[in-house]
Amino acid sequence: MATNAIDQTRRMLSLVTYLRERPGAHVQDVARAFGITEDELISDLDVLPMCGTSFRGGDLLDIDTDGDRIWWHNPDDVAEPLRLAADEATALLVAARAVATLPGLRESDRLALVRATAKLETAAGESGAASSRLSVTFEAEGGVFADVDRAISERRRLWLRYYSPARDELTEREVDPIRLFAVGHTYMEGWCRLSEARRTFRLDRVAEIRLLDAPAAPPELELRDLSAGLVQPAAEDPEVVIEVGTGGRWVAEYYPHDCAEELPDGGLRITLRTPDPASLRRLALRLGGDGRIVTPPELADSAREAAREALAAYEDAL
Repeated sequence: MATNAIDQTRRMLSLVTYLRERPGAHVQDVARAFGITEDELISDLDVLPMCGTSFRGGDLLDIDTDGDRIWWHNPDDVAEPLRLAADEATALLVAARAVATLPGLRESDRLALVRATAKLETAAGESGAASSRLSVTFEAEGGVFADVDRAISERRRLWLRYYSPARDELTEREVDPIRLFAVGHTYMEGWCRLSEARRTFRLDRVAEIRLLDAPAAPPELELRDLSAGLVQPAAEDPEVVIEVGTGGRWVAEYYPHDCAEELPDGGLRITLRTPDPASLRRLALRLGGDGRIVTPPELADSAREAAREALAAYEDAL
């Protein structure tokens, strides 16, 4: 069953208590206790060392694993009573009030957040008074995140208007959400009813979203391992060869590729695979004089035609 962001946070909070009481716990035992895979547990353990009792990073959780057992090296330090400075209390209060206004937030979570905020205000006293004069407005992605998180929790279908950069168009589709995850940007993985296939949607490309009354019923799918990145080309995907100059060497850093050969002029000849070669037309336009598509020839022709159309549109606008 897919886990939403709030449920994962709850699990990780419980994990801290569990590990404190069981030093040197075995990975497989902890994963079994929480009903998750060992890979999911390791993913949680990668996040926990970035958490702690100070925004300044002085009291972070010192938790690590050798793949078999889990060790928490500073449980006594972290267990000391929390003392918030004035700026920390203000930041917490501002953030809590902002999150409480997110559309799509479950009412039980909203009420819990309001109660926690009230307790924090009382504890902060005059130190937290400045927070009432500050406010935060989330960008559109925040509202989309809350709606997707709620849809996953309530197992409801979503309606989207989604921008596809490869085709430069907006499409309307119904999606059964599976999970939220972040790899550079925040994404939703779901079963798209338009294409009848698993698809990944970047939240900042969702132009409009609406929860539907229809229940979400995605097929049983094995979740992809994203540890190697979001884009993981398959051996059977079409091969594309791109030559770039010195100003386009960054392509080898951002695009998974089979090989990158040095060229005499300081550039690179990059061979990569992609299930959708047409999506690389935008890359060719972005590179301009710093790169060109070599093969397949039909893609190279398509990129040149797109460049001519873009130039013509620019000249007409002058």
